[in-house]
Amino acid sequence: MTAPAPLLDRRAMLGSGLGLAAVAALPATALAQSGSRAPDAPRTGMASVAQHRVEVPMPTGGVSAGHPLAAMAGTRMLMMGGSAADAVVAAMAVMNVVEPWASSAAGNGFATCLDAKSGKVSSLAFTGGAPKALDPNVDPKLLDHGHKAVAVPGAFGGWIALARKYGRLPLATLLESAIGYARDGHPLDPSIAMFITRAQKTLALYPTSAAIFLPGGQPPAPRALFRNMPLARTLQAMSDAESAAIKGGADRDTALQAAYDYFYAGPVAQEMTRFSQAQGGWLRMEDMRGYAPKWADPVTTSYRGLDVYCSPLTSRTGLELCAQLNLVEGFDLSALPGGGTAMTHLLIEAIKIAKADVYRYAGDPAFVKVPVDILLSKGFAAQRRKLIDPGHAIAYPQGADLPGAGRRGPSKQRSRGGDTTSMSAVDSDGNAIAVTTTVGGGFGTFVVMGDTGLLCNNGLRIGSSAPDAGHPNKVAPGKIALLGNGPTILLDKGRFKLVCGSPGGETIGQTQFQFLVNMIDRGMGIQAAIEAPRFALDAEPSFYQPGAAISVQMEGRFAADTVAGLQAMGHSVESVGPYAIGSVQGIVADVSGTRMGGADPRRMGYAVGY
Repeated sequence: MTAPAPLLDRRAMLGSGLGLAAVAALPATALAQSGSRAPDAPRTGMASVAQHRVEVPMPTGGVSAGHPLAAMAGTRMLMMGGSAADAVVAAMAVMNVVEPWASSAAGNGFATCLDAKSGKVSSLAFTGGAPKALDPNVDPKLLDHGHKAVAVPGAFGGWIALARKYGRLPLATLLESAIGYARDGHPLDPSIAMFITRAQKTLALYPTSAAIFLPGGQPPAPRALFRNMPLARTLQAMSDAESAAIKGGADRDTALQAAYDYFYAGPVAQEMTRFSQAQGGWLRMEDMRGYAPKWADPVTTSYRGLDVYCSPLTSRTGLELCAQLNLVEGFDLSALPGGGTAMTHLLIEAIKIAKADVYRYAGDPAFVKVPVDILLSKGFAAQRRKLIDPGHAIAYPQGADLPGAGRRGPSKQRSRGGDTTSMSAVDSDGNAIAVTTTVGGGFGTFVVMGDTGLLCNNGLRIGSSAPDAGHPNKVAPGKIALLGNGPTILLDKGRFKLVCGSPGGETIGQTQFQFLVNMIDRGMGIQAAIEAPRFALDAEPSFYQPGAAISVQMEGRFAADTVAGLQAMGHSVESVGPYAIGSVQGIVADVSGTRMGGADPRRMGYAVGY
């Protein structure tokens, strides 16, 4: 079969610093332009700028991911005949290597999946809970980082679950790129070098972490060749477990289970639990063996005639996103100037109300009853919409009083934010998957677990868990704390319309909400919708506290009159960098089925199509 013709923007590639030879050597694929605005962009305002990346054609398929190497690894799977599931597993494995502060096979996450043949959308939670040995009276400070902050690893189980249900290629093929980058090295992105430098003092507390991230006692330089040899050995060992099973006559499913068992019941679990017990942590073999990823129905709502699907509990973002859309559906946003004061005000107020309701009630449904149907209903949204004053900012409200709801006392503890990564893929059969995966706060627990090369999720920290006794999301043994991950799929009368996701902790639901409004109400193309200026709400001390002080962080590209208008309405506004909030990766289809990918310039995101 003849390979598709190259679709390269060579001027963009040359502008990124690649030489002519390097550009000529790139595969016959379409890559988004470079020019990433990393989170360390200067925190000063600037005038609104035009879209500066192209939309990426995906006539056969493609991947949009949080790093160019991950997007390319995923697209390579598609070009080898793999599925969207194969693509996202390969991309997640590479993200573990190239963006280690936000992604790990020992982290947690969610996937939202469209099976093109059946038209069914399903959700996969690969979220480990608190170890059974956890002391529920632990000082919350110990859950921020360190050996007691470890949540049960979930991500690798998610990789295997996706590969088993929707994949086609061997795990050895899916992990090949990640193993190579971990073993042979890759040029460290300047933003990752910056994050390591910022985290140097804490990373240095843990010798297994310092050995990888502080070689010679110092952070690696930007663009230096970065390796993680322990991680390469771990990934290779799991690949070998599958290969040995196949050699012994096992079918694909059994061979994938062999790799799963190597992680959760074999040498990886044994090393993690040995190390945890020796260092005073709570993770044990019982926790590893007892973990399993879970398939479930996503939460869903309709918005302007489109069906929106997002992650269910134990993600709070699915509830937030659907509630926010339900609230603003009562306003004709398309009649308002995009990015202007009136529209931005309505979006801010919807976010306040949705967060107040979700933060009051959301928790692990295995432990608490959550009124999901009420929170997602159009009637509930109509009642809560009455809180919105079109001309004035409201105080951060208390969540609605619902039957059986308890009340809680004031919370004074500050939440620690989360750090995540996201990717979206569509294959030649029309299957689509979005994944958002995380280690919790940046670098998670900060502890590399023994000689595995893996960081664990600190998902027990305040923010993912609630600080108040009696709250539905209070940390407890075996309980899964809430994530902000919200990979999303939209269908139009049963046909694929959009797949997308974003990192950003507390801002994920806010970012994806604004992105969808840009796409649906403002009629923007996917790249323009991604690049449009964003804002994010921050709460002091946290969104758990009614009456919390709300500040609106606004990217510096918002017009001055918009900012002034919001301040006149009573909003507390803080200007941040021009490209500072979230990092959407997505793929959209028009009515003819033509697919285009977009990637966010705010971080390292790239879209690759073929």
